[in-house]
Amino acid sequence: QCYATAVLGLIAYETKAREGLVLDENVIVEIVRPGTGDPVMEGEVGEVVVTSLSSAYPLIRFGTGDLSAVLTGQCPTGRTQTRIKGWMGRADQTTKVRGMFVHPKQVDDIVKRFPGLGRARLVVSGEMANDVMTLKVEAVSQDASLSQRVGDAIRDVTKLRGQVELVAMGALPNDGKVIEDARSYQ
Repeated sequence: QCYATAVLGLIAYETKAREGLVLDENVIVEIVRPGTGDPVMEGEVGEVVVTSLSSAYPLIRFGTGDLSAVLTGQCPTGRTQTRIKGWMGRADQTTKVRGMFVHPKQVDDIVKRFPGLGRARLVVSGEMANDVMTLKVEAVSQDASLSQRVGDAIRDVTKLRGQVELVAMGALPNDGKVIEDARSYQ
């Protein structure tokens, strides 16, 4: 297997060990939080951003729109380049709620307003035109006033009302998803 794009060509390839994909020597890869460009911790899922210094077609911090994560440790075959898990889905999670677009960057803007918050996931649920937004956010404190303030920030940033569910730190999945569309269209 390999991981490549039409714009960049080869980014990473599988070795005989079949433990992730080894980055090609001609690219620099970063894994960043979708919508913000902030680097994520090693092993955390995020968007693949590639820099290629090719003299024919240089690209600086090209966002692929794909999700992956860095694998820790060296490849069993002895290759020293960084390894990634491979393709894990798409990073573009923009969705429309009650006629308004909601972007991952907006979720990040909400979270950054409050120290002590961790990962967040905006879940959009409901049937047909009855959209319900619930921001599930990891928090050190489960304080009701914090929940109210986060709810006010949702309205300020998105111009939409949303519910808030504070969860324990580490409770949300590490899959890079910021917005989850769980609506039923039946």
